[in-house]
Parts: sequence; structure tokens; C-alpha cells
Amino acid sequence: MEILAFGVQTDEKPLLEHAFHGHHDLRCVDVFLTEDTAPIAAGYEVISTSVNADLGPRVLQTLAAGGTRMIAQRSTGFNNIDLAVAERLGLTISRVSYYSPYAVAEFAWTLAMAVNRRVVRASTRTRDFDFRLDGLMGRDMHGRTAGVLGTGKIGEAFARIAHGFGMRLLGWDVAENPECMQLGMRYVSKDQLLAESDLVTLHVPLMPETRHLIDETALKAMKDDAILVNSSRGGLIDTAALVTELRAGRFTGVGLDVYEAEAGLFFLDKSLSAVEDDTLARLVTFPNVLVTSHQAYYTVDAVGQIVDATVKNVLDYKAGRRSENVLVPRS
Repeated sequence: MEILAFGVQTDEKPLLEHAFHGHHDLRCVDVFLTEDTAPIAAGYEVISTSVNADLGPRVLQTLAAGGTRMIAQRSTGFNNIDLAVAERLGLTISRVSYYSPYAVAEFAWTLAMAVNRRVVRASTRTRDFDFRLDGLMGRDMHGRTAGVLGTGKIGEAFARIAHGFGMRLLGWDVAENPECMQLGMRYVSKDQLLAESDLVTLHVPLMPETRHLIDETALKAMKDDAILVNSSRGGLIDTAALVTELRAGRFTGVGLDVYEAEAGLFFLDKSLSAVEDDTLARLVTFPNVLVTSHQAYYTVDAVGQIVDATVKNVLDYKAGRRSENVLVPRS
């Protein structure tokens, strides 16, 4: 059987090919799954998709009509998939329920420290042989407060690093993590966390209940000199409201690895195109904002685990097995 993998990055391709070797043939394409590209999958029983794939009703119907029966998504999040429609069409859906939490947590800290210590601005200056320190003053993290919204495996990994810095830890989640509490984390309301934290980081899944978790009210509750980091899902932040607060001169720094309208932008080269997204165009002009293109997970360790899990999901499907990765079981 040949499997079609959509949205495969250059660095990811050899890992996928090696993992599938000896099991199934693999065709990798760099285009992402959309309504326009879905017909490419005609004749493929199994396809694999990336995190920004469009798996809404129309795409799912096109896939099913073309003979696709199983979709293996190479990500943990699945807010882009209409599971009810997939089940009605008889499509098996799997995801990667776990991969290295350290990849994302460490990158969240990379963003936090980069905006805190003005690393991008400093690097740009030194390339021009401008070695002044004006405007580059940061602050110690030691002794300050880190607020972790979402204390699962990634939030816990972030908290461990914060503990190493000597920070006070506040947490917010539907369930308390005993490992975080052993680090000295105190669970509080979201409002209290936002009001007291010098650094706020998001590690919760995107669901209807968490969409715009950080909205205008939440942003106004934060300290004027706080640092905000999001390496989870773009839809957790109301970006238009964030731009308004930034225009008012608030926040020491904002580090975003995700953006709520990133589909069709992130993972693509748009350097020669006109930017039609006015909000994103405005966002990247702020000197205290750092935006990266959803790369927090992108380490050889994490991607390797994602690839291995994807192969296992396909093998389980062919063998009629079910695992914790299955979102919609085989009918």
C-alpha cells in the first residue's frame, strides 16, 4: 500500500521515509491539505496530514469519495478536524497523543528570554556593527513570578525550568498536577494568575471553551510590564485585542510561535507576496514582539517521536488494532 503524506517539511521527509521503509510505500508532498489539494488523495486508502490541514466537512467528503479510509494526523491537536463528519463518513482518524514536552517547553522559554533580553534587536544591531546597549535592558527572571496556564506535561516541563531560574510559580488548570505542586506551584484563579505574573505562558489545548482564553479582559488584567508567551495554539489569544494593548505601550515582550489565522501562512514562503493579513502585519512591527512560525515542536527528538507514532497508527489501522491515538475508530 502507498500512503500519501501532505505538508511534509524538508527536514521531516527523510525521517518519514525511513520510518515507513519496510512497511508501506510513501509519497510525500509539500502542499498542505485544503479543499483545492484534497483531490490529490484520490485512490489513497491512507493519508497523513500536518497540524494546519483543513479537515472540515468538504475536505472530508472529497477524501471519502476518492477512496480514503484512514487519516493519520501528525500532531497532538485536532481542532482542525470535524470528527462527527469523519465518523459519519466512516473515516478512521488518528493523532499523536504524546511527543517530547521538552521541545515545546524549551522553545517557550527561548521566546521568553529572547523578548526579555532583546536578543533579536541586539543581533540585528551587531550585524550592522552597532554595539550600543541603548534599549536592550532586560531583567532577571530569578525571584519573579511565572504563571502557567495549563499544567500538563508541557506546562510541567516549563515549570521545572522556571523553578530552576528561582521563580515563584502560579498555575491554572482544570486539574492540579502533583509534580508541579512539588515544585512549589500554587494553583489560583485565572484572574489572580494574570494579575500577579511577570511571565504568562499558555499550554492548554484549543477547544470552544478555551478559544480567546486571553481576550481583552484578560490582557487588561495583566501587568503592564508582563511577558506573554504562546507556543500552544493561536486561537487561545484574541490577536486584535493584543494589538490594541501593544499599541497602548503595554507589555515588556510577547513571544508567539502560533497565530490564530496561521493556516495558509505558516510553513510557507510568503516573502515575495503582499501580506493580506493586516493584524499579523501590524503585530510583527512591534519591537517587543517576536513571532515564529509554529516551530516549537520542531526538534529531531519530537519529530522522530511523531513520525514513529504515525507509522504505528497506520500499522494499527491495517491490523484492526485500536490505541489511545485513535480519535475515530475503524468502522
